[in-house]
Amino acid sequence: MAVTLTAEQRELRTVVRGFFADRSDEAEVRRQMDTAQGYDPALWRQMAEQLCLQGMAVPEEFGGAGFGHVELGLVLEEAGRAVFGGPLLSTALAAEAIRAAGDEAARKELLPQLAEQGAVGAVAVLDVPGGWSADDVATAAERSGADWTITGTKIHVVDAAAAALLVVAARTADGPALFVVETRADGVTLTPEPTLDQTRKQARVELAGAPARLLGEVSAGRAAVERLLATGAIHLAAEQVGVAARALELAVEYSQTRYQYGRAIGSFQAIKHLCADVLTAVETARSAAYAGLLALDTDDPELALTAGAAKVFCSETATAATATCIQVHGGIGFTWEHPAHLYFKRAKASESLFGTPAAHRERLADALGLSGGAR
Repeated sequence: MAVTLTAEQRELRTVVRGFFADRSDEAEVRRQMDTAQGYDPALWRQMAEQLCLQGMAVPEEFGGAGFGHVELGLVLEEAGRAVFGGPLLSTALAAEAIRAAGDEAARKELLPQLAEQGAVGAVAVLDVPGGWSADDVATAAERSGADWTITGTKIHVVDAAAAALLVVAARTADGPALFVVETRADGVTLTPEPTLDQTRKQARVELAGAPARLLGEVSAGRAAVERLLATGAIHLAAEQVGVAARALELAVEYSQTRYQYGRAIGSFQAIKHLCADVLTAVETARSAAYAGLLALDTDDPELALTAGAAKVFCSETATAATATCIQVHGGIGFTWEHPAHLYFKRAKASESLFGTPAAHRERLADALGLSGGAR
């Protein structure tokens, strides 16, 4: 789809880009990634209280800004450009899961905490490596009267250590469903996991009879889990567009200032071709991501297909763009001091979140009746 922003949306992008440039530049990103939390709580509160970035797509009645997923996508894209390490993606996704679950009591109680009060949320879906589907949910939820408990282990939970609450996918006797678990509750153990991307913290979450709150109805649980996964893929795709776009900018900027044989290296055809190919890919990826965001806003019945396409295009584009950035920079691009590796690591680590491109291609092929689809 063609991406045509309104004047208000362009202004939002300008404000958010300026905010990250001023408050979360490269030096700050590097400082925060060496901390246990991985983000600045004071900055996080400012984002919630003054800009309402966490609640961009949350209705105003629940403390949000009342915009849609397209506006949230703009914010996530700018966060990707800055390789922002705060729990924005995870909190926005947790808020959307609660909003979409149809549980009015949970909306009234929990959404204001995430949207305007600075609480951190996260989503815990993955039970086994690569198991990003409702059918792969194995963590068990058991009911005793009106109360629920969850037992199982979730891996690679982004921003779990910083979160006050988790939206957990668990399997009931009637199928998968979504639950809210407080991270400080009895039976919840968080263990940090090493990651390629040092700017984004992940943890292993062990649940041993942890008290849980059902979101919505069990009968609608599978649909809720599937929408959460589709939303996560699309939100991440928007962020990946920002990563790719900034990597391309860094490559072009360097090619105009680095001289070899008396000429800027950007004047050489080989460099021109590399950058032109990445530019084409970035624009295609942006179209795919915004098609996904629009599908979320309109409750498109083909949301899962659109999400899969967005994840494939944006994951592969982010990886290609960041690798090209390193290639154009040559030797300096491999150094710790240069920001190129921050973007490359974010791109590679994001490939596996909410399903790899290969997994999404397989699902798209199955949905379209193309057996033996490319992996």
